[in-house]
Amino acid sequence: MTGTLSGDRSHNEGRPDGAPVEVRRFVWQAGLFVLVGAILYLGVYAGAEQLIRQFAQRNRFYMVKTAPHESYDYVILGASHATVFDFQDMNARLEQMTGSRILNLSTVGGGITVNRLLLEYFLSHHQATAVVYFLDSFVFYSREWNEDRLQDARLFHRAPFDPALARLLLQQSLRTGLEYIVGFSKINNPDRFEPDVRDEEAGRFLRTYRPVEQIDRQRLTYLYPTPPGDEASQFERYLGEFEDLVRDVTEQGMRFIAIKPPIPERVYRTLPGEEEFDATVKDALDRLGAEYHDLSLVSNDEEFFYDTDHLNRDGVLRFYENYLSGILTQRN
Repeated sequence: MTGTLSGDRSHNEGRPDGAPVEVRRFVWQAGLFVLVGAILYLGVYAGAEQLIRQFAQRNRFYMVKTAPHESYDYVILGASHATVFDFQDMNARLEQMTGSRILNLSTVGGGITVNRLLLEYFLSHHQATAVVYFLDSFVFYSREWNEDRLQDARLFHRAPFDPALARLLLQQSLRTGLEYIVGFSKINNPDRFEPDVRDEEAGRFLRTYRPVEQIDRQRLTYLYPTPPGDEASQFERYLGEFEDLVRDVTEQGMRFIAIKPPIPERVYRTLPGEEEFDATVKDALDRLGAEYHDLSLVSNDEEFFYDTDHLNRDGVLRFYENYLSGILTQRN
């Protein structure tokens, strides 16, 4: 009886309609399906990369990847108050005034974490003589402008694939690194056929803002969703990260220049804990042997801003001529 059953089982396993044959057929078909899907996805990925090369202009990772020079005199970091120095022909104007090569890597809503990553990525391909960091106190008080901003897919819509960037992102965040490598953000970019130029640069940069109290309040709430006094631990964390950034720069023999850019006096008066912030940051920079220039209240007439707190074209050019060009060209 046992022998009969064994013989029947062996006979079924050898038949074309036996279970092992069906399993092999399923595995083969599934593998073929995955292979075809992977090929199609790679084709879409390659198309997205081509669109980046065609339409990208202001994405900071793209700018590093395509930067034409190996060495730069100045790399500019910061948040939106620094991005205006790259609007239209402003960077070229500053290069002409200072006789320098300048790459502006500042990012709207970019805090210490984002700027540190951008600098590390830049230094993986290039060299710089000095780092110019435009300081905004709001980025020291919230994850929103740091880790959370780094997880914003829009930051990578126009970021071309680069193994060096992938490695840095994986070290920073496994999730962010994998999302960048897979490329969903660039493939699903709804503005893939449009240049990545912000509305502020395209039009508002030439305007003059008329203050509206309600808009000023909304802007302040947006930048400081939680009062600084309630986020002491966050401040200490990002201050420490900022000090590490300064230390890394100076130890590599680069000049570190921290600048607080102009903002209207009416706005400066409403910033929470700003005097304490200024004193703390100045003490840290002095201790680390870095430069500090508080220009918050210079060249800050209302006519020089296109919204509550961002310099317009006239304001940028005036700031260049009277302050920034002199700071950059002075030698220690």
